[in-house]
Amino acid sequence: MSGEQRLSGRDLAAALAIVFIWGMNFVAMKFALRDFTPFQLGAARYVLAVLPLVLLVRRPQLHWKWLLLYGLFQGVGQFGFLFSALKVGMTAALASVLMQTQVFFTALFGFVLLNEKPSRELQAGLLLAALGLGCFGLNYIAGPGGNTATAWGFVLNLCAASMWAASNIVARKAQQASGSYDALGFVVWSSLVPVGPFVLLSLWLDAPATRWQWTAAPVTGWLSVAYLGWVATIAAYAMWTGLLKRHPANRVAPFSLGVPVVGLAAGMLVLGEAISPWQWAGISLVALALGCVMFGAALASRWRAF
Repeated sequence: MSGEQRLSGRDLAAALAIVFIWGMNFVAMKFALRDFTPFQLGAARYVLAVLPLVLLVRRPQLHWKWLLLYGLFQGVGQFGFLFSALKVGMTAALASVLMQTQVFFTALFGFVLLNEKPSRELQAGLLLAALGLGCFGLNYIAGPGGNTATAWGFVLNLCAASMWAASNIVARKAQQASGSYDALGFVVWSSLVPVGPFVLLSLWLDAPATRWQWTAAPVTGWLSVAYLGWVATIAAYAMWTGLLKRHPANRVAPFSLGVPVVGLAAGMLVLGEAISPWQWAGISLVALALGCVMFGAALASRWRAF
């Protein structure tokens, strides 16, 4: 049985490619936001992500409300807040770490809305994550130094993580409500939802002088959007779905821990972003919290067996 669960060389290469693609995602966002407003980038990202697949993937057989809610939370909510956070001063390096707090927001929402009791490992992870967020907060009390993230960007980034968590709850409810849940079709068709709201938000909130700046965006800006829409969304998600179909989730999910590692390195090396000591402390505690949630039960079981 264990042999069947081992990742082949091809699957391991796919997993590492996904980690790299999603880690570089945050750098691509920073580049794209030089030429687009957050709402313009949101609309462009989902247009490119939807156009190829919506013509090929059948609409999932479930109530339209689940597509609408997922599109609003995961699309408009998560990426609207994330793009805005990056625009107002959140660094790509820290954003890649803070987005992982969606694991703990999901647990909290699951407890409140779905009556899901958190395990001991999850409770310990929540405590460590709270301490990590406290370190991020102390960074602003003590006074950030260097090219660190702004407080407003930090708040918007946490809002983005909470919206990601809300979309996880919606996806879980949709799966429970449908006997034939198609994950790929669900994501593709729900991606139609954010386009309209992002366009309306741009017309409403963007300065008049910026409303048509996307028409003058350079090739590098559109390449960044193409990366977000086609590479990070379509290609990476297709590979991730394939891995989950061939292997147990507990064997595939730990690879996601590599995303903030790549994001941190890329932010520092490509964009020259700096991280303060308090932020390093927060990063360490959040990483420890994630490790506790993913590996705590297995380690505890081995310890008891020993």
